[in-house]
Amino acid sequence: MTTTSERPTTEDHAEPTGAAAAPNRFVQVGGDTFAHRRFGTPSATLPPLLLLQHFRGNLDFWDPILLDVLAADREVITVDQRGVGASTGATRDDVTATATDTAAFAAALGLEHVDVLGFSLGGHVAQELALRHPRLVRRLVLGGTAPQGAPNLHPWSDDVHALATADVTTPEDFIALFFSGSTESTRAGWEHLARTSARRQDRDEPTDLATRDAQYTALMTWGIPESSKLERLSAIRQPTLVANGDDDTMMDSRNSLLLAERIPGAQLRLYPDAGHGFLDQYPRLFGEHVRAFLGR
Repeated sequence: MTTTSERPTTEDHAEPTGAAAAPNRFVQVGGDTFAHRRFGTPSATLPPLLLLQHFRGNLDFWDPILLDVLAADREVITVDQRGVGASTGATRDDVTATATDTAAFAAALGLEHVDVLGFSLGGHVAQELALRHPRLVRRLVLGGTAPQGAPNLHPWSDDVHALATADVTTPEDFIALFFSGSTESTRAGWEHLARTSARRQDRDEPTDLATRDAQYTALMTWGIPESSKLERLSAIRQPTLVANGDDDTMMDSRNSLLLAERIPGAQLRLYPDAGHGFLDQYPRLFGEHVRAFLGR
């Protein structure tokens, strides 16, 4: 395990660029239509990077700065899972089923190999995808996530549950849940929201309460403590980068250390004065770390 502990500088505000204007696309997967965006320049040596989103998130929740950094030398693909945002069907309430859908989505696009960045719930799916479809996933980035059966994961605290599952989530709720509460972190949170709301054309559909309920079930089922499940991580042989803020109250930063300890050869980066939304707080720095890890 490799651990890095440097203090990054908070991002300055920047206007969204190329990725923020990527058009919505649609592909048939198992009788439903999956909404996605595909942008960047195809590489002769690097597979596309597939991004898997967090609880209740859609295509518009990815920070445009992060996307543009990641797409500097390769294709990047973001996707709404079944029933999420503009994708049709019923949202899965099971991580394994979602991973199966993700593999089918990749096949529908004709992709034989991908790198995968999974954030939060998307990180659960990314782990399962790497385990069940090892020849599909070349390299793996796990952000703000936890292994199946990990401690300190189930159930959420009262505060986290109230903020994450409210019928209507306000910007203030989002910042309280994803950022550390310090002046710098809070400022970065508002700047992130300004960037993600800047897109005016072709925005994604909001996620609905049926998606919330299904994804919550998937999260709680994954988080039931069961130490034997941790042994599964030894089968992840893809080079893996684990990243998080140093004070993630939603997934618990200690679970990122556990992932890095249990996945053979995994690297670990913890970002100081950051919570669950570390990648939204430091989108350019995290993006460059991901690019360095995945190769150029």
